Amino acid sequence: MPVHPTAIVDPGAKIDPSAEIGPFCVIGPEVEIGAHTRLMAHLYVEGPTTIGEDNIFFPYASIGVASQDLKYKGERAITTIGNRNRIREFVTVHRGTEGGGLVTSIGDDCLLMTYAHVAHDCRIGNHVILGNSVGLAGHVTVEDWADVSPFSGVHQFCRIGRHSFIGPYSVIKQDVMPYSLTSYQPEVQVYGANSIGLSRRGFEKSSIEALQTSLRLLTRAGLNTTQAVERIRAEVSPCEEVDTLLEFIATSERGIVKG
Repeated sequence: MPVHPTAIVDPGAKIDPSAEIGPFCVIGPEVEIGAHTRLMAHLYVEGPTTIGEDNIFFPYASIGVASQDLKYKGERAITTIGNRNRIREFVTVHRGTEGGGLVTSIGDDCLLMTYAHVAHDCRIGNHVILGNSVGLAGHVTVEDWADVSPFSGVHQFCRIGRHSFIGPYSVIKQDVMPYSLTSYQPEVQVYGANSIGLSRRGFEKSSIEALQTSLRLLTRAGLNTTQAVERIRAEVSPCEEVDTLLEFIATSERGIVKG
């Protein structure tokens, strides 16, 4: 196991022999690091934290540290990070709290850019991108393939739907619909489907058109959400993506961003 002589690794940590621990890293007890994961330099990782395989952590990130939530009283809580993630400089990931299930989790194949913050009890899916200085408050859920642009902030308990794109400098206070393009200009609102992103990921043209029609009914037709959903069910050709959109709306507790 290549561990730099300046690194401090607690005897209670479990590190795969193929992992790499760079200069001046500090690895606490109850930290598990999987195969071929690389900590470049000056990383601080506190347990209980489990990190999977083939991840790369850039300098000065802090992982698994105690929550900033004033209700946190030191209860045992964990952080889990999957495989093939890229965690850039100065990223902070805080472990869970009793009020949120005691777990903060990040899936696979995610990119967290410089200064991104993942607060307590957040659940991040797979293939997620968090841009520079994105801040997720506690209890935020970010579903697969969501892309949050730089300098955006997400309020506690919000959900970011799958395959959605959030433009830079957005302040998100309600749930962001899956497959949508949401941005701040001059206020946070939906600009239709994330057509370019969906096309690049191989979605059928008919599905993208159905989503585009559905989102226009939700945001541009002068209808309330209930009326828009009724119109979608009556007029839009059914497909898996539209079903996912409607299920997301039906289960929203904070309401959805419409603009």
